[in-house]
Amino acid sequence: MLIGELAARTGVPTRLLRYYEEQGLLEPSRLPNGYRSYDDGLIERVTQIRGLIDAGVPTRIIREILPCLDDPTTFHVFDSSPELVASLREYHDQLDARVRCLARNRDALATYLAAVHPH
Repeated sequence: MLIGELAARTGVPTRLLRYYEEQGLLEPSRLPNGYRSYDDGLIERVTQIRGLIDAGVPTRIIREILPCLDDPTTFHVFDSSPELVASLREYHDQLDARVRCLARNRDALATYLAAVHPH
């Protein structure tokens, strides 16, 4: 698929997709005419990238951990600096806090909906 279709299917503007490529997060193939070509598997990759960016993880760290996200049962060990490990721990803690907050909000909405529309 071309970049416009990937943008439409993921909701991510083409400009951001090109930025992800510049940052080494996406590697589309090139057609003979020079156009980028994206396989269907990159839809999930873009979703992962968006989720990590939304969680506040910088692209330099995303680039290093993306290989681990391809198959969560396989871990790729790489030489990690103490700074990278500290950053990953910090972002992990932030994600945990967001998950707890989202769960509380979801539960509060469910309680409200049950009170408003009991079944």
